[in-house]
Amino acid sequence: MGNSTSKVIITCAVTGSAHVPSMSEYLPLTPDDIKTQALEAAEAGAAILHLHARNPQDGRPTPAPEVFRQFVPAIAAQTDAVINISTGGSTRMTLDERLAYARVAKPEMCSLNMGSMNFSLHPVAARISSWRFDWEKEYVEGMEDMIFRNTFRDIKNILTEFHDYGTRFEFECYDVGHLYNLAYFIDIGLIKPPFFIQSVFGILGGIGPDPENLALMRSTADRLFGRENYQFSVLGAGRHQMSLVTMGAIMGGNVRVGLEDSVYLSRGVKARSNAEQVRKIRRILEELSFEIATPADARAMLGLKGRESVSL
Repeated sequence: MGNSTSKVIITCAVTGSAHVPSMSEYLPLTPDDIKTQALEAAEAGAAILHLHARNPQDGRPTPAPEVFRQFVPAIAAQTDAVINISTGGSTRMTLDERLAYARVAKPEMCSLNMGSMNFSLHPVAARISSWRFDWEKEYVEGMEDMIFRNTFRDIKNILTEFHDYGTRFEFECYDVGHLYNLAYFIDIGLIKPPFFIQSVFGILGGIGPDPENLALMRSTADRLFGRENYQFSVLGAGRHQMSLVTMGAIMGGNVRVGLEDSVYLSRGVKARSNAEQVRKIRRILEELSFEIATPADARAMLGLKGRESVSL
């Protein structure tokens, strides 16, 4: 079940909830923008589309199912890429708000953060001189005093509920301790292989973006789970995106890119779309003789239930 072949799954995280519109004019905000960029990313080679929703009037993150419905079914109708619905939402949302659309859609895959943590981009606020919308400055600065809540009970309740839906998870691990949290839930029987670990580097409050830390996360996961039981993937935040995900692939893992994780394509150059990032990492991987996994490959590698069993 581990990545013993040269096939690499590319996940694209299309818009997220951490970045605000003033950080990039290319960040998709409206349902049409999110749909268009998601489809372009899938065409470029993303096998999994990780999706959040935003208020189309001002780009504020929203958990509203009625907004998700304005783009998710249209994406599903035009690509066979795996639809991955965030349960992370934002630090400003309650757990019920974060789960609202996933409970309706019962998707093949959801993201699930594996522990409570400080999660912040607040230092970025000092580098923005002009804000596009009046909510943004307080939102970014306010992260300094926010906790991203994911308690053991929260995680247990999500795993139990979504097991009934047949949904599997992108387990987002921001530090070594999150891998041990994941191991706990495996030990009590709430998670079965194959499972998909998204190892996250470079978020203030989580593990740093050092190559040594990537090796530590990989070796710890191997020791806890056995490489044959899981798929490893790497997310590098901001300027660390391309270098870390490339290193992750060389170490036998999969990769995640997208404007949720970085608004840049290269040093000082903003990505004009999610597809630009997908095309860049695909080019790098193919130059290294990796094969890009199709959506069908990803479903087989991750043991997903298939598109026909969802309610998008």
